[in-house]
Amino acid sequence: MTLDDLRVFVAVCRAGSLSAVARELGCTQSAVSQHVRRLERETGVALVERRPRGVVATRAGRILEAAAAEGISGLDLAVRQLRDLVDGHSGYVRVATGATTVRHFMSDAVVAFRRRHPAVNLEFRTVSSGRGTFDALADGTLDLAWITIGPPVRGIEQRTVVELPWVLAVREDDPLAGRRGLTAADLTDVRLIRLPPNSTSAAQLDAACAESGVRLTYEPSVADWDTALLLAEVGAGRAVVPAVPGLPVPGEGPLRLVPLPGLRPLPVGWAVRRWDALNPPARAFADMVVERRAAAAG
Repeated sequence: MTLDDLRVFVAVCRAGSLSAVARELGCTQSAVSQHVRRLERETGVALVERRPRGVVATRAGRILEAAAAEGISGLDLAVRQLRDLVDGHSGYVRVATGATTVRHFMSDAVVAFRRRHPAVNLEFRTVSSGRGTFDALADGTLDLAWITIGPPVRGIEQRTVVELPWVLAVREDDPLAGRRGLTAADLTDVRLIRLPPNSTSAAQLDAACAESGVRLTYEPSVADWDTALLLAEVGAGRAVVPAVPGLPVPGEGPLRLVPLPGLRPLPVGWAVRRWDALNPPARAFADMVVERRAAAAG
């Protein structure tokens, strides 16, 4: 049983496909199968079940996957820390986020962090799904992720940094633009631009409206909050979005933001594998973002 065997096995369990892992590693499917078979011989149990469209971990396989992923993550962290000691680098911070998040939540913190820690490599990466984000945190590929706080995820710690109130974004000549506030019931017959349908923010918006007995009606969806705001500003639709920092002042300009005070706010913040396992630069950056947001709110 080698570390490579375990890395490949974890990748197979997560991808659910021998061929997908082979493509990712640049090897043959047979080579991937050999890693799995070697583990099965040494453990004496079947670890994956072959199916027509891929593989799934058996009960024994899930046990080994969880232990292997935890061990590999710890080893990778130790290797990175040892490398920093040997070559004298101050470290690096790998953050899962997108341009919208950087713009609205951490642009000032990025500037301040770079000035205070010029030798630290600050990397921003886009991950296509929440599950992929949590997997990358768990295996040590990422240090931090800025997320919409949702239900607990095994092996991941979440911390709310700010709670965002909801607003209805409309063009200045929209009939609702002059309202000082709206309730969820006021949105019953309003067709809205949909936030990413599989996102936590969209699910929480639907849940908040459901608390008032309202089911929203949607137009086609968009990829992020900024796109929804742009479409609303040009008159291509209406959008319910969280009031992220840096938005126009309600009641001014071509884009009007009408408060929805009755809806439960949207919590956003950090997700990490373990706070006590963060490397010092990553902890420093996370804390700086929190401090900057608190200062802006105060």
